[in-house]
Amino acid sequence: MGRGKHVKSVDSQILNLVQSRPSGWVFTPADLSDLGSRNAVAGALKRHKKAGLIRQIARGFYDRPRTHPQFGVLAPDLKEVEQALRRRDAIRLQPTGAYAANLLHLSTQVPVRIVYLTDGPARRLRVGKTHITLRRTTPRNMATAGTTSGLAIQALRWLGKKSDHSLTVPLLRKVLSIEDRHKLASDARYAPAWIAKIMRQVSEDSEISK
Repeated sequence: MGRGKHVKSVDSQILNLVQSRPSGWVFTPADLSDLGSRNAVAGALKRHKKAGLIRQIARGFYDRPRTHPQFGVLAPDLKEVEQALRRRDAIRLQPTGAYAANLLHLSTQVPVRIVYLTDGPARRLRVGKTHITLRRTTPRNMATAGTTSGLAIQALRWLGKKSDHSLTVPLLRKVLSIEDRHKLASDARYAPAWIAKIMRQVSEDSEISK
């Protein structure tokens, strides 16, 4: 009898926690470790998944699905996946390539293969149709990880040195806050010379608007 109450309690606590979070929240068993034993948490997740209350989006990753009145159940939120990875593995992650450019509105391309630089172990996982690769890199490349400057460096690297950046600067000035634009100038030292030059150009506009 006591064991049954305990199982019900763990189930209820996990469901209450999940339902208290916004739709799209991505989590792992590590986020629930203080609610019960490993086996109790695993059992609760299995039952809630079977009941359709949560969704397993990758091995060891779950979400509270987002729904749209016209399109139905939506794909997992990749930003939430990133946050769950950070929490679980206590690592830093830096989006690269087309994904970094998309996050800064410098590209409309939403890639199905995303690469993150990390100071943690290299690994791969698949979330829905998206393939995610974590690529271990140097401390210098992680100096601006998780910041707007880091996104800008990686997005500009993807766009390339020979691209026409006449629209890049005004676009970045439009989407970034004054604080972020100031930060670009101070973080330019971590970027290749040609990228650093663009970062400073974006920052100069914030000086004028002060």
